Amino acid sequence: MKQEINPKNTSRAQAFELWMKSPMPMVTLTKTFDLTRLQKVSRRRGVKFNMLLCWCIGKTASWIEEFYLLPECGKLYKYDRLAINVIVNNRAGGICSCDIPYTDDLDKFCSDYMVLTQSASMSCQSSFIDDAMVIGTSAMTATELDCIVNQYTDQFCNPMVMWGRYRKGWLRTTLPISFQFHHVQMDGGHAAQFLEELQKTINTI
Repeated sequence: MKQEINPKNTSRAQAFELWMKSPMPMVTLTKTFDLTRLQKVSRRRGVKFNMLLCWCIGKTASWIEEFYLLPECGKLYKYDRLAINVIVNNRAGGICSCDIPYTDDLDKFCSDYMVLTQSASMSCQSSFIDDAMVIGTSAMTATELDCIVNQYTDQFCNPMVMWGRYRKGWLRTTLPISFQFHHVQMDGGHAAQFLEELQKTINTI
């Protein structure tokens, strides 16, 4: 459910006043993650690496209350559930946007991920979930990347998690991940907490 709320009644009141009308309120943090365990789980279970990382992102975000808030068109909204957006290559040679509802049930998330992304790929149609707070993702695995800074538009204020190709070493697999967020939604400390907790989620999946 999506509900408009009064910013003054939230912990984001000051941030709303400071950053809602800022021409560039987006912030990007980048952290290098150890994804050795994620790669092992992907191989062992025969599931997509990208799907597992998306689930870990949703799992971690679900514990942080700021992720359920989103500034939009000069207003602040609160949601009661999350979704993960993925970009899908379609059979026409273009891309589609696909929202996957987040659930703590990894098997259910995996099933939804496979069904929805395959449908988008074959139909060349994007799918959206309007009543969930959507965390965007973008995996540009054609090359290794150190950092990604996304374009900013007032049409899309959602947080974005972005990465390139992972780096497989002798003993571990690493991946720099960029996290971009609207300063009204959260502060740098919340974003840093999210990145720290994301590594813990990956370590224990």
